[in-house]
Amino acid sequence: MRLLILHVSRFACTATQKGRSKLVEPLVERTTVFEDGLLVLASAEAGDERAPEAVAGQAAAELVQLAGQVGASRALVHPFAHLFGAPASVDTALAVLEALTRHLNERGLKASRSPFGWFFSWELSAKGHPLSRLARRFRVMSDA
Repeated sequence: MRLLILHVSRFACTATQKGRSKLVEPLVERTTVFEDGLLVLASAEAGDERAPEAVAGQAAAELVQLAGQVGASRALVHPFAHLFGAPASVDTALAVLEALTRHLNERGLKASRSPFGWFFSWELSAKGHPLSRLARRFRVMSDA
């Protein structure tokens, strides 16, 4: 799993059209507005299917620690298959994103997730401190 993490003042995304994925989740609202928290652009990778819960747990632990450092109490997990890895299958990607969101909530960070399978327009206002833009990668090591 690869993450691009932004500490944002405001992020708004509007679904513009269905993506090319075989899975397109229904929209609750066409536009989502998220303020003052961690925007987590998340991409599941090939290999994550070996242990989606473990990968999501590792990522959640790191995100909760970061949230504590920057004073954030919220996170928005946004599917983002554009982080230059070999993408996971759609089923694995959705499982990893759901697990990440659940793990964040279980660890006390109020987390939600954008719907999978859409193209979005964005409005973004990011904070400007040393921890406001980070990239992370989480992998399960093979036994070999």
